[in-house]
Parts: sequence; structure tokens; C-alpha cells
Amino acid sequence: MTAPHAIQYTPEGPQPLVRDIAPGVAYPVHALGPLRNAVEAVQGITQAPIAIPAQSALSVASLAVQGFADVETLGGPRALSLYALTIARSGERKSACDAPLMAALRDHEREQATAQRDAMESWRNAQALWKGERDRILLDAKKGKGEKRTAAQADLESLGPEPDAPQSADRTVTEPTFEGLTKLFATGQPSLGLFSDEGGQFLGGHAMNSDNRQKTLAALNDLWQGSPIRRTRSGDGHATLYGRRLAVHLMVQPTVARAFMADPLAADTGFLPRFLMCEPPSAIGTRMQANARRDDMALGAFGGRLRATLETPMPMDPDTRELQPRILGLAPDARTLLAGFADATEAAQAPGSDLAHITGTASKAAEQAARIAGVLTLWRDLDAHQVQPSDMADAITLAQFYLSEASRLASAATVSAEIDKAENLRRWLLEGWPHPDVMARDVVQMGPNALRETPKARAALGILEKHGWLVRLDAGTVVRGAARAEAWRIVRGGGDVV
Repeated sequence: MTAPHAIQYTPEGPQPLVRDIAPGVAYPVHALGPLRNAVEAVQGITQAPIAIPAQSALSVASLAVQGFADVETLGGPRALSLYALTIARSGERKSACDAPLMAALRDHEREQATAQRDAMESWRNAQALWKGERDRILLDAKKGKGEKRTAAQADLESLGPEPDAPQSADRTVTEPTFEGLTKLFATGQPSLGLFSDEGGQFLGGHAMNSDNRQKTLAALNDLWQGSPIRRTRSGDGHATLYGRRLAVHLMVQPTVARAFMADPLAADTGFLPRFLMCEPPSAIGTRMQANARRDDMALGAFGGRLRATLETPMPMDPDTRELQPRILGLAPDARTLLAGFADATEAAQAPGSDLAHITGTASKAAEQAARIAGVLTLWRDLDAHQVQPSDMADAITLAQFYLSEASRLASAATVSAEIDKAENLRRWLLEGWPHPDVMARDVVQMGPNALRETPKARAALGILEKHGWLVRLDAGTVVRGAARAEAWRIVRGGGDVV
């Protein structure tokens, strides 16, 4: 038997399979415009990766302003709603970054909830009086005939409709089902935020289980577009809610994110490409107290701006609570910048080009830039009527960052999927394969189901060879009674070749 190729092994033997993720580019904090000072203030306190508070600030700003205007894009007006996905492992201080930027929002919700409780008590009294009067009119009508019934009809019309219950004061939700979100939009605020620093609870919760996932994804896609919410249920009939807006920020751990990004339904429905995603490099181990710094003035200014915006009445129909946002136009130079970015992104989606593997995300990049520009514009001036070139340039810089992150993470997800297949093959070889050697056709014919095609089997075998779990044999080596053009010897732990 011909000896295997000479390969050097470390004393530790085969190396663990790892998912190599190339580091991303630095977050362009300078492009956050009016949000920058607050983001840097939070980063100074927490010393977390600056992308984490940046994601929080953009999301909170989107929630605050999305009810006031739609932004002009190259494809027409679009909502200012932003969907953000922040990937960071436990200990990266995600909650600590989120809390100071959400503080004014939480205070506003708490104050409004107190006012709502008082209003609810008044409503219960008014509703009881209305119901008592209606019951009296109906009883009189039942006893009488002719003129009395006609008078009862007039009395009912004079009584008017049942008093409306006070609207919910909540502006945020964490784990809503589609039905629950729809009900809240119907009875509460027309502009909401789905925010969670434990986003895995939503992605793994009832709304996203196998029975509800497609419905939930479709509903959230519609809300990102600013489309009406349509719900048909046997008990409640059909309902359509117009003019509702939703901002989203989910903070998730890498394992949760990988599973979410690998879900074909999330990608194929266009849900995943709607997110501004990032996975910043860890700061754990470098966050020394001597380097911490505070900027209470910047955080105070952010909180004051947020509170003022939340307390400004949104333009809406008083009866249906349908938002009636104005159109936020683009200054001519801002439109020129956006068109140039759109063309460059389109060219990069051609087969074999840099963005060919994320066309779903890349095709939305120009619209994302316009949305970000609109958020920055209204955060600075809620009454603005045009996006200026400076804000568009910043927004394009941010959109380019998110596009690069989407490209990097998609590539990493592909590598991760290949590593997973190789790991399944490794386990199969070590735990169930009876021979000391293996050929590609063995894997195709009897191996894990995901590797029942020769190219996939060879790719997995190659990964195991690279990590020292297999040793390629010379062409012509006799394996199981015949000379083989291609075969590998299996390596067990400790570097022993079986």
C-alpha cells in the first residue's frame, strides 16, 4: 500500500472546525450627524463597540419621527421606518447602551400610562352611563309600538355612539404576535417600535414559530413599506388599518443571528434584506474604567429632543387615527448624490461582482440611504421640508457601511453552512463509519443527507483535510481491494492516523 502524503501534525492533533469571519470596517460614527454626540457619550460610559449605541440611536430616532413624514426616494415616497439588527454576544453591554438612549421614551410612556389610568376611570363611568341609557331606550321601545318605537330610534341616534376607550399609551413592544400588534395599532398609537435587547425571544417566540412565521414576516414587510395592515378573522371579521408605522431594533446573540440569517424564508420573503445589520468586533477585555468618560450634556440634549418629538402631536385622522405624514423632499444635489449611489450599487450586483451574493439587500440600499437621511433631517428639524446634500452624504456613508456588513455576514453565513456540513461529516466518520479510509462516493452514497452530491461531498472532505481530520492518499493507493484515484485516511484525536 502506498504511503500517504507527508503532512505535518501538531502534537494536539486535528484542529477544531471554526467559522472564520473577516473583521468589518469601523463604524462611520462621523456620519451620524445630529445623533453623533449622544452615541459617543454612551460609548464613553459603556466602552462598548460604538456600533451598538449607534444602532440604538438610529432606531429610537426613527420611531420618534416616522409618524411625521415620508421621505422622497428614487422610487417615490417611502416610510421613515428603520429596521435594525445588532449582533453581539452576551457581555457586550447591549442593554447598557440601549438604556440611556431610551430613557426619555420610557419616562414618556410611564407618564402617559398614569394619565391613561385616570382617563380609563372616567371612560368606564361614561361608558356605564351610555349603556344604561341605551338599555332604557331599548326597553321602552320593546314595551311600546308605533310612535314609541319611532321615538326610540330618534333617541338612540341622539345618544350617539359608545364612548371610545382611551388609547394605549405604549409606544414600544418586545415580543408581539401579529394579532397583538394589529390590536395595539387599532387601539393605541399609530407609530410603534418593536425594540428588544433580547431579540432572540422574539425571533424564537410564538410570532415566529413554524405556524406563524410566514404571516409575521409578511406583516412586518408591509409595515416597513408603510402598507396597510389587513387582518381577517372568523370572530372579528375583516379589518384594514391604514397609516401605521413600525420601527424595529433587535439585539441578538451570534448563534441566534446565524440561525435567523440561514432561514430561507427570512431571505426569500425579503424580510432580512430590510434590516440594517452589523456585528461589531468585541470590546470585552479592553473596557478599563480609567478610560471611561461621561458627557451628560450630550445625553441630556438627546433626551430633550426625544421628549419634545414624542410630545408633538402626529398628523392623523382624528377618527381612524390614520397617520397623514407630509412628503419630505430631496434637494436637487441630494437627489443627485442618491442617484449616483444607486447606480454604483446596481453595477456591483452584476454576476461575479462584489454584491452579486446579496442582491436583495443591495437593491434596497439606495432606499435605506434615503430613509436614514430623512431620519437625520427630521431629528435635527422636525419641521424640515427637504433633505439637504450633507445629510444625504452622511446617510450614503452609513448605508455603505451596512451594505459592507451585510456582504461580510452573508459570506460568513455561507462559510458557516459549509463548516456545519463538514462537522456533520466528521461526526459521521468518527462515530458510524466502519472503515479507516473514505472516498467521495462513500459520502455521496451513505453519508449525511446534505452531502449526497459529489461537489458538496468533496467540499466537506476538503475542509476536514484542511483541519487535519483527513489525510489525502496518493493516487493509486489500494483501498478496500482496489487502487483508488482519490481517497482519504481518517485521523482520530491525538493526531493518530487510523
